[in-house]
Amino acid sequence: MKKLMTICLLAVASVLGVSAHSIYDIKVKDDVDQEISLSDYKGKVLLIVNTATRCGFTPQYKELETLYEKYHAEGLEILDFPCNQFGEQAPGTIQEIHQFCTANFNIQFPQFDKIDVNGANESPLFTYLKSQKGFSGFDLNDKTGKFMDEMLRKQDADYDKKSDIKWNFTKFLVSRDGRVVKRYEPTDKINDIEADITRELNPVLSSIMTRTSIRKYTDQPVSKADIETLLRAGMAAPTAVNKQPWHFVAVTDKAKLKELAGNRGRMLEQCALAIVVCGNMEKTMQGKGQAYWIQDCSAATENILLTAHALGLGAVWTGVYPMDDRVANVSKAVKLPETIIPLCVIAIGHPAETPTPKDKWKPENVSYNEFGGKTE
Repeated sequence: MKKLMTICLLAVASVLGVSAHSIYDIKVKDDVDQEISLSDYKGKVLLIVNTATRCGFTPQYKELETLYEKYHAEGLEILDFPCNQFGEQAPGTIQEIHQFCTANFNIQFPQFDKIDVNGANESPLFTYLKSQKGFSGFDLNDKTGKFMDEMLRKQDADYDKKSDIKWNFTKFLVSRDGRVVKRYEPTDKINDIEADITRELNPVLSSIMTRTSIRKYTDQPVSKADIETLLRAGMAAPTAVNKQPWHFVAVTDKAKLKELAGNRGRMLEQCALAIVVCGNMEKTMQGKGQAYWIQDCSAATENILLTAHALGLGAVWTGVYPMDDRVANVSKAVKLPETIIPLCVIAIGHPAETPTPKDKWKPENVSYNEFGGKTE
């Protein structure tokens, strides 16, 4: 009997493990009680939301429909899951809810059957979403956010320490490859959500905004095809009057990587590939005594970093120039002639860590001087 119970528990754990492994393993029911696999949405950017028709946030249906009409052709899908758990503000059948939403907001995005998002009967979809992105708080500088915080704290002083869905119109953004990118509370501004959607729909913007430095790598080598792609990306960078004053050294030998590392951290010892980005002094543009090779090679470095991220690789750059000791160390390690000066070394490999990208947006670092011009 004990053996049978163990087998059953393992089977349950296995099923739960599978459902938690990917959003595409989860199935839901649509508004006519048909089972739908979320794998049908692979390759789409998803905004998943729990809704209600008699809530103070119900007018957000109009904002959601505007987003859907604007970005659906580019690959956005909004998946609507009505939920009656918050103030019983989603009464009626899913058919009645759908009729209300089409009549009042002309929604075109798909609505699914009513679900629970918290508790014993919660949808496996929202169990998964909450496990990926917990509650990070309301904006207390916002009047509505402050109201929500005060209301919920009266009910539970520790409400903010739980990942539960707090109210209607909580939203989750899912990338084209199934990653849960961000969670939005109902008080979050639609403009901020739209900016994130735009980023996810555009692969270039996505690479720029989600790239982060990786310093730990697996033992898996980087393929020759990927190395060439990285180098081609570097050489596609902008360059002053097309001088292309760069030279790249690709290093995969472990002993040589250790020598390159010097005292600059273990990432160069652990990585599978290092690309030394150098300036070729014989090609530099001399304008009034000023060379532009540093700007050109910096642009090439950024191209390589972004391409590594787009290929599913991790990368981090370490500075070399203008520190004389580092220049000498790197030049000696890869046998550079005097006319080739190393600017930096990029460590590249298959990631063994998944740090969360930092939001570096700081409005105080920007000033607008329109000189009579206008912005939308």
